[in-house]
Amino acid sequence: MEYKDYYQTLGVARDASQDEIKRAYRKLARKFHPDVSKEPNAEARFKAVNEANEVLHDPEKRAAYDALGKNWRAGQDFRPPPGGGGAHDFRFSPDEAADFSDFFSSLFGRDFRGGPGGPGGVGAARKRRGQDQTVRIQIELEDAFQGATRQLKLEVPEAGADGRVTTHARTLSVRIPAGVTQGQQIRLSGQGGPGTHGGPAGDLYLEVEIKPHRHFTPDGKDIALRLPIAPWEAALGATVPVPTLGGPVNLKIAPGSQTGQRLRLKGRGLPGDPPGDEMVLLEIVVPPANTAEAKRVYEHMAEQLRFNPRAELGV
Repeated sequence: MEYKDYYQTLGVARDASQDEIKRAYRKLARKFHPDVSKEPNAEARFKAVNEANEVLHDPEKRAAYDALGKNWRAGQDFRPPPGGGGAHDFRFSPDEAADFSDFFSSLFGRDFRGGPGGPGGVGAARKRRGQDQTVRIQIELEDAFQGATRQLKLEVPEAGADGRVTTHARTLSVRIPAGVTQGQQIRLSGQGGPGTHGGPAGDLYLEVEIKPHRHFTPDGKDIALRLPIAPWEAALGATVPVPTLGGPVNLKIAPGSQTGQRLRLKGRGLPGDPPGDEMVLLEIVVPPANTAEAKRVYEHMAEQLRFNPRAELGV
């Protein structure tokens, strides 16, 4: 579904007062009322204005809407946060609900039992669970391996007595468990949006993003490493040191190894049950012939080995 920018619909700033919202709504409602308006798509525009006003004139709904953040754009593809889709459980009469969009109902729910002012209806003050929130957190690959503690700063919306929505800073100390992977979500129970009328707070989900590493490339719990080796190490075999997230280990290179060959260091990836592996990709690196002695070595090899790397091509 598409994200709806209710502030843009009413033509007001995000920090507009309740009076400014009321004036903007009345002006647009008169302009697009289907009974009198000659504007194109007047009925659709009228419904959009009513929906925007339904959210922004109510401090509770406005705070829930603002909790989505400021970076959304009208028409952008919108996916409700985990636990969203009616988590606020506001109630409306069937006539009112018919004019609300899918975007609106994904945030506030549709419960047609009762009516305005009736038992459990619009006017009823019920305990409502706070909105779940999702925040992306960037970590180093070493943090994913060892675990870490990070300070997370959040901007939390809050409706004042005058209906104006403001934000205040909130800092959380977050423990990143060892073994987290790219895209994994860490759930912090009760650390999301505040509940209303004594309702419980929502949950906060941390979506892990692992920063690029200079040596390793993660793939789930496995990590990959390109390992440069000398031609003689590949030809004769060797035991060479290899970096891992837990420190260097020795790796045996078999005689006759080739570029592109993969070797596995079992259990040397990210921790878990079972742990991931480190996949080592061999890459033969040829020393430069930048001295007279180096050139003589290569010329001697050419004479003695009589090796044609293109023999299988028939040339």
